[in-house]
Amino acid sequence: MDTVDLYQTHRWDYDTPIETTMRALDDAVRRGNARHVGASSMWAHQFADALHTSDREGVERYATMQNHYNLLYREEEREMLPLCDRENVGVIPWSPLARGFLARPHEELEATTRGQSESDAARHPYLENGGREVNERVEELAAEKDLKMAQIALAWLLHKDAVDAPIVGTTSVEHLEDAVEALSVSLTASEIEYLEEPYRPVEVSGHQ
Repeated sequence: MDTVDLYQTHRWDYDTPIETTMRALDDAVRRGNARHVGASSMWAHQFADALHTSDREGVERYATMQNHYNLLYREEEREMLPLCDRENVGVIPWSPLARGFLARPHEELEATTRGQSESDAARHPYLENGGREVNERVEELAAEKDLKMAQIALAWLLHKDAVDAPIVGTTSVEHLEDAVEALSVSLTASEIEYLEEPYRPVEVSGHQ
């Protein structure tokens, strides 16, 4: 294709001045190679620096933030999400199902080969500081509503004002249809509070 709708930088580049990065992205938009530019997980102060640099230099701004955010990892609520809300930046979270930890009971996942061996999942603190109880509450609420656990987890994200569209990876048409159905799942304020209540702060994960 000649033009991509959204071109994103993957992580913060510690070796390149942010002015250089933003000018290069601006050039891609001006040439018609991209319509919008976005960024992925980084510290909020870095993202704020990038936005300020764009404003100061009069170049294309980051329009989106693709960050690590789900029911088992909510550290982005402290700084990044308020920053995106203030700066009118779209939020498109990655790993909305916590690499499967929100798609099935934790006992089942931990018993699978993936749960025991996948290094990416193991390095994220999904089952720490209340994570197992959050998982159990997702399972409980899904059973009450006759839904899949993944649909409850996605519905929770979709109820968040800051979130525009979670990035869902699927391996089958069935999983895709399940994800789409999550759009029509309604959670009450008390249900959302019930899902969130066990969570405790965990180590920042996803962009160090």
